[in-house]
Amino acid sequence: MTQIMFGLNVSTSAAPGTDPVADARRAVEFGFDFVSASDHLHGRSPTYETWTMLAWIAASTSRIRIATRVLGLPYRHPAVVAKMAETLDRLSGGRLILGLGGGASDEEFRAFGLGERSPRDKVDALDEAVRITRGLWARRAFSFAGERYRTEGAELEPKPGHPIPIWLGTYGKRALTLTGRLADGWIPSLGYAPPDQVRLMRERVLAAAVGAGRDPGAITCAYNMEVHVGEPADPRPSLVSGPPEAIVERLVGFHGMGFTAFNLIAPAGHVETLGRDVIPAIRSTVAGHHGGQSSA
Repeated sequence: MTQIMFGLNVSTSAAPGTDPVADARRAVEFGFDFVSASDHLHGRSPTYETWTMLAWIAASTSRIRIATRVLGLPYRHPAVVAKMAETLDRLSGGRLILGLGGGASDEEFRAFGLGERSPRDKVDALDEAVRITRGLWARRAFSFAGERYRTEGAELEPKPGHPIPIWLGTYGKRALTLTGRLADGWIPSLGYAPPDQVRLMRERVLAAAVGAGRDPGAITCAYNMEVHVGEPADPRPSLVSGPPEAIVERLVGFHGMGFTAFNLIAPAGHVETLGRDVIPAIRSTVAGHHGGQSSA
């Protein structure tokens, strides 16, 4: 049985009183497996830069994994990200999950002078980014000539000491196929991939993996969602809410659809209840289901 992983969002807010390290340490205290942060650099609200914040968190913790959810590709050249990732993974003791995305918010990229890309160009650039990153991690004098990115005899040393997982946040048909062909994980958000659509999306990812000669079972399917626990159920489809037992039922259902990781975006006051009441109950319920299947 694949172990279920639970992640907790750490807000990038730099407003007075925020403390991302304290948030990460609470995630450790209450049994989460990884922390993650989104990547939005443009805006009037004060925020931290995602990679720098996560590096600070990694230096202040020792067990929990660190995930980018997900880096907006136009912000950073993938060859530079490959170097950044190797360094953070090495210094953190192998705890990085590198999440990448084509970049959803064109307004942000225009604001930073990075231009706009068509949906097709975003997928093509993401394909190139994964290939460049993996090439630099594995090969000497790596050259790559793409439509968006190039390298010429690029040397990246040291090479990663172990495979660094790359998770992609993707939704469209071409992007899902790319994920199945190249990625180690898929992390869609509930608001953009609701349950009535996400099953077929996941099937496309896994079919692409099979078509590429890969083991589809090796791809981590992680569901990203906002969770409010202990409150009356909220009808918004992008939100999972209700008493602990209702949250457990919903997430166990998602596990039954093939998701073995969950990234939870929750108010600070809900983290303890998630860690003490919800996560253990999900683990126990899923283990019981598998135990029953084994003994049948």
